[in-house]
Formats: sequence, C-alpha cells, structure tokens
Amino acid sequence: MTIQPILSASPAIQVHVFAACVAILVGLLQLAFPKGTGVHRWTGWFWIILMAVVALSSFFIHTIRLVGPWSPIHLLSIYTLVMLWAGIRAGRKGKTKEHAYTMMSIFVFALIGAGAFTLLPGRIMHVVLFGA
Repeated sequence: MTIQPILSASPAIQVHVFAACVAILVGLLQLAFPKGTGVHRWTGWFWIILMAVVALSSFFIHTIRLVGPWSPIHLLSIYTLVMLWAGIRAGRKGKTKEHAYTMMSIFVFALIGAGAFTLLPGRIMHVVLFGA
C-alpha cells in the first residue's frame, strides 16, 4: 500500500481523492449521529460541500475518454450535483423522508458505488491499495 500514485497525480485528482475519502468518513458519521440536531445539520453541510467538491473536481479529470474528454462518470457528477440540490430542498421543506432517501442514495451510489470502480486494475486507487 502506497499513496505515491496520488502524490504523483494531478492536483484535480488529489483534491478529488481527498474530498471523497473525507466524505466517506463524514457520511458514516452522519449515519451514526442523531438526526435533526445541530450536529447533524452542520456535519451535513460539511458533507454536502465535500460532495460538491468531489463532483466538481471530476470535471477536471479526463483519464477515461469516451466522448471527447468526457466519460459516463461525468454524467454521475452532474446527477450528484442535481441530487445534492434536491436533498437540500427537501430538508429545508421539512420532507425528512425524501431528504434522507436522497442523501443516502448519493452516499451509496455516487460515493461508495462509484468509488468501487476506482478499485479496478489500472486505476490509481487500485495501485494505492493493492500495489501495481
């Protein structure tokens, strides 16, 4: 296990990886914290910012190019940004079930699901965790 591939990567990848890793930890804390408290609210805003950084930084990463510099993962980034807004809106309107479902879906699919694909051979995180 080595972080050298991340340190050698572009700044966009470094920011992306850092924000994603912190978002996983903060997201797990959110699951453990009581809901509706000030801690939940402030930690949630921090997580939303982290997820926005993850999604936005992906637009500067072009390691997989299927349509010009873009890949399907960029569609997931757009979807993530839209769903973050939808989750915020639901929370502000007091639609707690919709808010919880939206945020949980982002966590599971956009963070954990997409993150699992970074573990495929040939990807940076595969090298970080499993070596060349």
